[in-house]
Amino acid sequence: MGEKEKEILQRLSNSIINLDIEGVKQACEDALAQGIPPIKAVTEGMAQGMDIVGQKYENQEYYLAELVMAGEVMKEGMKVLEPYLKDAEVKRLGKVVVGTVQGDLHDIGKNIFATLLEASGFDVVDLGANVSTNKFVEVVRDQKPKILGLSALLTITMVELGNVVKELENADLRNQVKVIVGGAPLTEDYAKKIGADAYAPDAVAGVNICKKWVE
Repeated sequence: MGEKEKEILQRLSNSIINLDIEGVKQACEDALAQGIPPIKAVTEGMAQGMDIVGQKYENQEYYLAELVMAGEVMKEGMKVLEPYLKDAEVKRLGKVVVGTVQGDLHDIGKNIFATLLEASGFDVVDLGANVSTNKFVEVVRDQKPKILGLSALLTITMVELGNVVKELENADLRNQVKVIVGGAPLTEDYAKKIGADAYAPDAVAGVNICKKWVE
């Protein structure tokens, strides 16, 4: 990677961390002008910045307002890159349904995950936050996604992840879909215990797991 490319990717990351909308737009334009693949600008630029924002939030250096703002900054950057992501004829990798479980209104992590999935060539059906177990089951039945991504950020809503897996089993749908779970209170062990196929420590890792599954 050339110095210039490194510098632009670093600027993309920093503009997310510094909540700099003008900066992110300019850095995205520069990335395109420099011939950096748009997907790389997302995963190795903005997504890296989002990860750091997430860490700052967990360490209480940033609050919810910054977290939301960083998501908005990333959206603005995506607007610049999106036309080129589509042109790059990203190979369609299959459908992923994502959502945050019932009782949980957090959706930053899920939104980043969904954005990165789309940028990587997945077709994403985003059900939003506070999604009932029945809704997840219904959508898996109707849409037949390859992958279901479930997010929970509160310790008290973690049990809902297990409920969704259980209800998929009851509906005879479990063996048709891979389930990946993510969110701050979760662990690899917990994911295994509830019968999920994978645990994503962060959005970028989650996307990489999904890519492996469809290869």
